[in-house]
Amino acid sequence: MRNVSYECYDRVPRDVLPIGTDYEPGYLLDWHTHRRAQFLYSATGSMIAETEDGTWTVPSDRAVLIPAGTRHRIRMLEASTRSLYIEPSAVPWWPRVCTVVDVTPLLRELLLVAVDFGPDYDLAGRAGAVAQLLLFELAGLAPLPLHIGLPATPELGALCREYLAHPEPGVTNADWARRLALSERGLARRFHLELGMSPAAWRVRARLIAAVPLLRAHPIARVAGELGYASPAGFTAAFSRVFGLPPSALHGR
Repeated sequence: MRNVSYECYDRVPRDVLPIGTDYEPGYLLDWHTHRRAQFLYSATGSMIAETEDGTWTVPSDRAVLIPAGTRHRIRMLEASTRSLYIEPSAVPWWPRVCTVVDVTPLLRELLLVAVDFGPDYDLAGRAGAVAQLLLFELAGLAPLPLHIGLPATPELGALCREYLAHPEPGVTNADWARRLALSERGLARRFHLELGMSPAAWRVRARLIAAVPLLRAHPIARVAGELGYASPAGFTAAFSRVFGLPPSALHGR
């Protein structure tokens, strides 16, 4: 099925409902929940998934696993998606929090086939076999650490969301402390309490997360410069240290 509303088919007696959707650049799929678990694959472009606890950046050709009942919103950055809405009982291993995953070539081809199935596809035929194979493939996907936590405190959370939208390299702890009417020590204490890291470390991770959608379309040197790094080598070292993979792994794929 393509460009249809999931809600129209939620109660169809199929464990796996494949739906393909095309979005306008920058489209915001605002806060909502699903009764089913969702596998959301970015066939083109990239996406940013957000819950109350954090954000997950999904590069092109990767996917995010969204648990059933999780309140979330998705910003589409020139994205065309392929979704699988899955009965929770069919995936008891599904993660309890959103998780970005790599996508195997076989899974990618199965998705391209499955989005042309009707909602009442034949469980005993080819479509049913593809659906079962999709479940097997999903269970073996490798997670990617493209996530950043957000504070629960409203004023601190708003500050962090603002920074994620515009990650200025020159922002300091003193700047944030003044905005929140805190001392720098008080600011650091609140960050450690809510996120387990310093404000400076959080901003570094935020800038590196912001690099992910840029890497698809721009040279690494340009992305490094935009995010305040003196050299591509310094950016590459920081990216690899934080995420466990080099930016070249996401560049141009």
